[in-house]
Amino acid sequence: MTYKQAVDYIYSLLVFGIKPGLERLNVLLEKLKNPQDNLKFIHIAGTNGKGSTSTMISNALISANYKTGLFTSPYVFDFCERIRINDKNIPKQELARVVSRVKPIIDELSENGLVITEFEAITAVALLYFSEQKCDYAVMEVGLGGRFDATNVIKKPEVAVITSISKDHTNILGDTIEKIAFEKCGIIKDGTSVVTTSLQDNEALMVIEKTVKEKNANLTVADFDNVEILSEGKNGTNFIYKDKRYFVSLDGRHQVENAIGVIEALNKIEKVEYEDIVYSLKHTVMHGRMEQIGDNVLIDGGHNEECSRALSSVLKSEYSDKEITAVIGMMADKDCEKYLSNVLPYCKRVIFTKPDNPRSESPERLSEYSKKYIDKISIEINPKIAYHKAVENSQFVLVCGSFYLISDIFEDGDKAYD
Repeated sequence: MTYKQAVDYIYSLLVFGIKPGLERLNVLLEKLKNPQDNLKFIHIAGTNGKGSTSTMISNALISANYKTGLFTSPYVFDFCERIRINDKNIPKQELARVVSRVKPIIDELSENGLVITEFEAITAVALLYFSEQKCDYAVMEVGLGGRFDATNVIKKPEVAVITSISKDHTNILGDTIEKIAFEKCGIIKDGTSVVTTSLQDNEALMVIEKTVKEKNANLTVADFDNVEILSEGKNGTNFIYKDKRYFVSLDGRHQVENAIGVIEALNKIEKVEYEDIVYSLKHTVMHGRMEQIGDNVLIDGGHNEECSRALSSVLKSEYSDKEITAVIGMMADKDCEKYLSNVLPYCKRVIFTKPDNPRSESPERLSEYSKKYIDKISIEINPKIAYHKAVENSQFVLVCGSFYLISDIFEDGDKAYD
């Protein structure tokens, strides 16, 4: 099996959609001799900040000389970004090899009526690879929810981190913060160390506290009142937390909230020192998350209301002197109008486009949502053409609304990344 065949096979499982539940993956992993039982885990759930939190934790563990696996989603440029060891993507030939090992079992189960989904398959591949490579820790980012997410096959994490919770995927997780938080808290196991932050939604925090009590777990709330911001800008934020100084390189004050959760989580891991945490916060890079490329392009794959508020805050504080042309494509299952109402007031014009995904919202509908917020609106179906039109005719370009959009534009190594 080649790398392309492996990726095409995993994508072919998308036809089975999202099917919450752990039974199918448990059967698959049992046939693979339960590779997850050989690993220690840091498990991260939440609506926003999971990727940043996971990556910062991984980088600190690496700095502390732990061999560290990292499983995240989605990817931006390369499918192999989803499975990393010590900050290096799984090699393409290794992905093909591991998928070749898993595929016959998935096919056999399917013939017997037990259908494995795309996310379950890639989770199994990651767990098997991390076990084969004898990782000391695996940092696992939840895909959707928590309670019935495929990553929740792990028995008990060393630390469970609950990042910011807000409304998203309401058709699956529930239509209230309490219901969504209940699903996220499914990663909390008996006796687990749990970390969240004081800026967590109050209703969500109440659910976290209740779950922790029921599970006889231990909760640490990283208190933002202990944060002193020293300076902040496009290149990151200097801050003091509990009398210690840090610099987080990721843009936006919301990343300070993520960082203090990371600090508290890492304080529970043996052999992780202050210097390891400082190194991680300073050197973590997250492609596609409020990332400026070159002098005149900002990209952000955040797609819900909370993400849009964070983006608007950055646009207001750091880019108010720019005439911004936005290139936007979104998924139809998001609250597109709320997202656009936060972002578009900081833009001069917008080009709506359509990511190559069956869940994409039509540019025409996005345009209708936007007429009350911006006057200069155009449509270009092809994302790459939309992007290049914007770059050629604008002072500053914002690409936002979906990681799928960013992947469509930059996956092939667009000149902005040369």
